[in-house]
Amino acid sequence: MVHAASIGLSARDLYLFNQGELFHSYRTMGAHPIRLGDETGVRFAVWAPEARSVHVVGSFNDWNGAGHAMEKVGETGVWSLFVPGIGSGALYKYEIQTPAGGRLLKADPYAFQSERRPLTASVVADMTSFRWTDEKWKRRQQEASPYHERMLIYEVHLGSWRVKGKEDFLTYEEMADELLDYVVGMGYTHVELLPLTEHPLDQSWGYQVTGYYSATSRYGTPEQLMLFVNRCHERGIGVILDWVPGHFCKDDHGLRLFDGTPIYEGTDPKRAEKPLWGTLAFDFGRTEVQSFLISNAIFWMDVYHIDGLRVDAVASMIDLHFDKPPELLTFNEHGGTENTDAIRFLKRLNETVFRYYPDALMIAEDSSAYPAVTAPTYMGGLGFNFKWNMGWMNDMLRYMALDPRDRGRYHHLITFSLMYAFSENFVLPLSHDEVVHGKRSLLNKMSGSYEQRFAQLRLFYGYWMTHPGKKLLFMGGEWGQYDEWKDAESLDWMLLDYEAHRRMNHFVQTLNAAYANDAALWERDCDPAGFEWVDVHNAAQSIIVFLRRGLAPDQFSIIVCNFSLQHYRDYRVGVPEAGRYALVLSSDGEEFGGGTPNWRRSVEAEETPWHGRPCSVEVDIPPLTFQLFHYEGLAPVRKKGRSNRKVLLSK
Repeated sequence: MVHAASIGLSARDLYLFNQGELFHSYRTMGAHPIRLGDETGVRFAVWAPEARSVHVVGSFNDWNGAGHAMEKVGETGVWSLFVPGIGSGALYKYEIQTPAGGRLLKADPYAFQSERRPLTASVVADMTSFRWTDEKWKRRQQEASPYHERMLIYEVHLGSWRVKGKEDFLTYEEMADELLDYVVGMGYTHVELLPLTEHPLDQSWGYQVTGYYSATSRYGTPEQLMLFVNRCHERGIGVILDWVPGHFCKDDHGLRLFDGTPIYEGTDPKRAEKPLWGTLAFDFGRTEVQSFLISNAIFWMDVYHIDGLRVDAVASMIDLHFDKPPELLTFNEHGGTENTDAIRFLKRLNETVFRYYPDALMIAEDSSAYPAVTAPTYMGGLGFNFKWNMGWMNDMLRYMALDPRDRGRYHHLITFSLMYAFSENFVLPLSHDEVVHGKRSLLNKMSGSYEQRFAQLRLFYGYWMTHPGKKLLFMGGEWGQYDEWKDAESLDWMLLDYEAHRRMNHFVQTLNAAYANDAALWERDCDPAGFEWVDVHNAAQSIIVFLRRGLAPDQFSIIVCNFSLQHYRDYRVGVPEAGRYALVLSSDGEEFGGGTPNWRRSVEAEETPWHGRPCSVEVDIPPLTFQLFHYEGLAPVRKKGRSNRKVLLSK
């Protein structure tokens, strides 16, 4: 056995780790197969500053660490050891003697692989053998701006998208075929995966973590996950990972009281406890915890080529009183309720990620009204580049549940979001959180009869797709999953045998294609110049009309939404230009389950001012429908009382 400095632990790296500035700490900490002189083996390194002693136990020593004592490296709190003759696949844990003399068996916080639950040992893994072939994707991402690109995210829980049998999951490699074929065929641009970090309880969906550097073994090996990501990139699909830096679970083999003392969760139990979830918050002010968490964000992008992170529960991180009972309330150094350590951590996290990966997606799942979440840190913001728009989602789901005859009094619910739509760079989420725990599926949130629920869901999706902001839809929503999400079972794929659900799926696929083909719907998502109200105050008829603009001056589309039960024929809509307007999509198309058999048509503008605009068109609007008109340019123009003539439209 060889110790400490002789096995490649740099004094500078350990110093930076202690300072909170070792942003690739996974290259130093954990278990690494290496060659030392003429011997191959594994170098172990773990942070346990208050431990009396640390031993490595595992499959290679019959779980008896007497001969594998680790050496403490100076005052760094790091313990290290080289064990010759072992390699990838070896199982191990750290046997830690606490300051009080107790004995703990802990999984490696930096383990790259873990045993499949319910077993809890760490597994030595070589993370360097996979050969990536996604250079073309990476070059394209470096040249693109996410603010001006399509972003249509399909949110997936790999354990229930499709399964082979009870707890018989598809592997990452199988998902690279089945899931990816489906995602590409439906027209999505990204997949967002519920947390893949190792977790003990299936029902936590990965949000209560024990292995932050370990992709869960439920679905296969690290190399299989790399294959999945690589194949996504080869087929033009980005990969976003749900990431949970706010809290961790209390399981004995995890981070809680890791060396017998609260080194990850902090010494103040009022700050550490998350009673709503039964978890513990990280101590964001501790520098070694900062090295651990920021390095973890970098790790997923570096080692797994993940394109971005959806950062979970930001509101709970930055608010000391978030879901805390009175006996657990604390205040910051200024007497306020903001967690200043967490805020500084998030800023540093985003600065560091964008330093190494300028094209990354850092998306805040934040339900608070904290300002400037997506503003750069040098402007006082948190530094994310996108934020979930929870306000829009809550208002719209509340509105869609209303009886259409009562909607006139609540018209503000569908228009208020434009008061703040450009205050942040938003993603409009229709996520897993909205279809579980008795909240009902999206289809079952709609009001009315069976047929009306499908009509309303198509209308709702149309408004969602054309409203400013990037888009996210949880799996199953695309065909109108009838029951709420059941995390222990497969999605109800058999519903596609029923005409109503099959037609809903066809509508969503067509809507996705219309979105892809119309840059006006996404080029200016984060720019107020990309949106104009045409008819916003028509509460009496529950109709809204608005316009989306692309970057080209003559590139725009008109959206008409009728949230009422009334059929309005010859409804006049003001338009900014003379010419022809093609109906690109109507949610009332018979092929989608509506009542209009031949919905594809064009309308020509008249030189009749309306809605404060120089021209107008007359459109037929069936009840509970969404319609998307695209401006086509040069066309005959009808002037009332005069013969038609050709005009050359301004460019």
